[in-house]
Amino acid sequence: MNKKNLMTLADIAKLANVSTSTASRALRNNPVIKQATRDLVQGLAKEHNFKVNVTASKLRTQKTNTIAVVVMLERKSGQVISDPFLMEILGTIADELTKFGYDMLLTTTKTATHDWYSYYYESKRADGLIIIGQGEHDQRVESLASTKLPFVVWGTEIHENSYTTIGSDNRKGGFLAVQHLIQQGCKRIAFLGDINHNEVEQRWLGYQDALKEANLPIEHGLQIKTDFTSNDGYSKLRDHLLIEDQGIDGIFAVSDAIALGASKYLFEQKIEVPQKIAIIGFDDIAMSEFCSPSLSTIKQNTAAGGRLLVKILLNKINQQPVKSQLLDVEVVQRQSSRR
Repeated sequence: MNKKNLMTLADIAKLANVSTSTASRALRNNPVIKQATRDLVQGLAKEHNFKVNVTASKLRTQKTNTIAVVVMLERKSGQVISDPFLMEILGTIADELTKFGYDMLLTTTKTATHDWYSYYYESKRADGLIIIGQGEHDQRVESLASTKLPFVVWGTEIHENSYTTIGSDNRKGGFLAVQHLIQQGCKRIAFLGDINHNEVEQRWLGYQDALKEANLPIEHGLQIKTDFTSNDGYSKLRDHLLIEDQGIDGIFAVSDAIALGASKYLFEQKIEVPQKIAIIGFDDIAMSEFCSPSLSTIKQNTAAGGRLLVKILLNKINQQPVKSQLLDVEVVQRQSSRR
């Protein structure tokens, strides 16, 4: 085929009997366009060997077709982006963005600039932002709400929020975890997590709700500040049992990574799980089913969460109404708590 016979976007649009802008969106798999129209336009483009000139398209539309994903990792934290929970949700987001014709720009708050609006939006690095986590009440997230940058946050909806969140029902998850341990006969349950994080704070409230319902005392000495890592789960439980308290019979860890670290310490000390101390985590990462004893946990629907984050953000970019959504959680009982 010589140059003069090459198809243009306008030609594809004419064949599909749609506008040029609709054809352009359909080729990018934009969810605003009906699936049938997307299939028609994409089929015509394939039939006529039509390829979008990405550079020209970006110059014309002033769109980057890139979404920045910022993972909230505190500088003082040992948590890394290879954390199993983060990898699961990031994988879903990447797959979903690819499906709709977007690239993913991944970074963390350990390296990201403080002025996210200027860096990502004004400089045309990204069309929108997905933020994973809320940090320790990080004001950078709140400050974005007054800008034109479309963004959505994986986290907890709290009454002060002026931005859109997608996240699990963390308070219910904390309640279900502790209620489950109580049903297994536990009466003194340690809480491993850092309540300075919004999501963990909600899990701590759920922990208290379950104790109150069972008429068990809330012992603040059993709240053990723990980072989101197996190393910290191991060391903080070791320090607590060696120095402060030998009397716990249950552990609620706010992540499976923490729970796995705590389990390792108990195994090394020949403290039987769950006979002496029952353990439940939070997340239901893949390895929780295959460790020994297998780890009871609160299952988060990370696949649905990742898909929703992309859907909500693309709706915001297309100036459609959106609202925060709370995902349900459930107990997965395995060997670490089955008595």
